[in-house]
Amino acid sequence: MAMNVGSYQLRAFCHLDRLQPQFAGFVGKIASGAPPVEGMSSLYVEMAPGNWVFQVMDKVLKSADVLPGAQDVERQFGMFEVHSMSQADVIRAGEVVLDCLDLPIESRVAPKIVSEQIITNVHPSQAQVMNRLQMGTMIEGGQTVLIMEIEPAAYVTIAANEAEKAAPVFLNQMNVLGMYGRMWMSGTESDIHAAREGAAQAINSIVGQ
Repeated sequence: MAMNVGSYQLRAFCHLDRLQPQFAGFVGKIASGAPPVEGMSSLYVEMAPGNWVFQVMDKVLKSADVLPGAQDVERQFGMFEVHSMSQADVIRAGEVVLDCLDLPIESRVAPKIVSEQIITNVHPSQAQVMNRLQMGTMIEGGQTVLIMEIEPAAYVTIAANEAEKAAPVFLNQMNVLGMYGRMWMSGTESDIHAAREGAAQAINSIVGQ
């Protein structure tokens, strides 16, 4: 039964088919709930008003065999994540979300890349400053660094996961809450360019309003 959500907005509906090693390691480190592992399938949902995440998450967990990894509400938006080794169960969780809200997947907000930078041969001192602010793999001086911002924020997850599929890069930092999602990745110059293309292609392929 659909909820009476009024001015509800489905900001992001993001299915990750198979979590990559760097992505899974990073998310497992910061998870407020059950940490995912490499190879799992995952669903990220972002919405406004944010407080709806609690009721939607409740319905998902009662209807699908998935584990909750995150459930967060900030000033404007709410986000939750669920995962499982069974992709079918994660797809079922997504169906529950859409049924609960009585919305088609096409009602989600289409993501866009707000800004991006590639820094080649990063200075060791800047790498150290950046390392103090991040939770993932350390950046080494001389590496190439990709910095990308995406709106809505939760879509940065598929950008990061698909970037890692495209090239053997390192995930240094990822923020999935707020107005914009942000990620930093490091590696060789050629790998970072390949990762950037993988991320951009994934974002540009998502259908929404």
